[in-house]
Amino acid sequence: MKYISTRGDQTERRFCEILLEGLAPDGGLYLPVAYPKVDDATLTRWRSLSYADLAFEILSLFIDDIPAADLKALVAKTYTKAVFGTEAIVPVRKLGDSGLLIEALSNGPTLAFKDMAMQLLGNLFEYELARRGEELNILGATSGDTGSAAEYAMRGKQGVRVFMLSPHGRMSPFQQAQMFSLQDANIHNIAVEGVFDDAQDIVKAVSNDLAFKRQYRIGTVNSINWARLLAQVVYYFAGYFQVTKTNTEQVSFTVPSGNFGNVCAGHVARMMGLPVKHLVVATNENDVLDEFFRTGTYRVRKGAETHETSSPSMDISKASNFERFVFDLLGRDGAHCKALFGAALDQKGAFTITAEEFARIAGFGFQSGKSTHADRLATIRATFERHATMIDTHTADGVKVAAERVEAGVPMIVLETALPAKFADTIREALGPMGGDAERPAALNGIEALPKRFTVMKPDTAAVKAFIEQHCQ
Repeated sequence: MKYISTRGDQTERRFCEILLEGLAPDGGLYLPVAYPKVDDATLTRWRSLSYADLAFEILSLFIDDIPAADLKALVAKTYTKAVFGTEAIVPVRKLGDSGLLIEALSNGPTLAFKDMAMQLLGNLFEYELARRGEELNILGATSGDTGSAAEYAMRGKQGVRVFMLSPHGRMSPFQQAQMFSLQDANIHNIAVEGVFDDAQDIVKAVSNDLAFKRQYRIGTVNSINWARLLAQVVYYFAGYFQVTKTNTEQVSFTVPSGNFGNVCAGHVARMMGLPVKHLVVATNENDVLDEFFRTGTYRVRKGAETHETSSPSMDISKASNFERFVFDLLGRDGAHCKALFGAALDQKGAFTITAEEFARIAGFGFQSGKSTHADRLATIRATFERHATMIDTHTADGVKVAAERVEAGVPMIVLETALPAKFADTIREALGPMGGDAERPAALNGIEALPKRFTVMKPDTAAVKAFIEQHCQ
């Protein structure tokens, strides 16, 4: 399996090359030259597999430069009951009589779906760096969950340092404590005085400085890294198998989305042949993606226009992975994709696809919807009162939008993206005394009171580069 850039560079690379690289040299994102297709016999065989075995089968279609025995061992080491709390890894449950189902992706060490991919990425990085005898400096940006998932996956890993940027003061107290309380020597937290997009812009700017990137061996764990998105493809298949009995049945998925990585994995699964009818993108007040799927216009908001919301991990106005879908939408025309995501966004901050291109969206199964703070509170409250189930703010965005899109005879699976404990203040606002405090694992009790280690910086690429240089001596 070979990989090319979304921006026209046709140089074909293998998986382990792009695993450590992140962005392509031309600034694009990597995708397979072609998506592998699965047939009915394959789907039938996969139905009876454990999650780890299913992951191995799917990853093997995309990875041919890691020996099969080694890949199988890495996957088996990653997806265990000890790490994810259940043999199913991603159990699906009905949400009462609502017609919705919830796929639990948040049982990992940081209580967010990012653990599903990040735990594997940590093991892949350590394996490949040891094989090469090299080191890697991971540079990432987070709006809340990616950072803690990456740091917990990479802490103590040989040959790896993490430099994680986050918007100063814009994460929940629990999210901040998860990251900033880590004292491991290979973990460095940088709180950027701005919004998530400022932090993400710095990561992209550093990644596009090829000389610096190569000198300091800069890699990424953000969802621009193909390996992370690939790991997420697995749970679409796992969810499908739990709610269907035959391969002729279709399901739909609703995905709370800011950076588009989570739902883009669903797009890949659908392109492989998984019988997915609709992929429903649920946004919060930062509705860049909802606007696109309604109008065909992708309009990036400036920092001052990016709302600070009660589902903070979705407070994003530049959806990094969106370029991967648009590349497919444009018939894999790299030059056209480069013009839209390069010149058009640089000059105007927006682009609009043609009417013909917009009409193609339906063929890819995408729909969208939006949820507000008031919607979140009402959804959290109604879900608790009617179904005795507590959901977090991001999952509430998904449930609200999914309820508007349910179709008779088509199971609607909402991807649970985090546990309520991460957003306790909003849960209390929604439920009042009847809800009590959201439960959290005993090991995380009192985490907010732990000593914190982080550095506050202006949104300055040069300053971040200097910090990396200083800590790589």
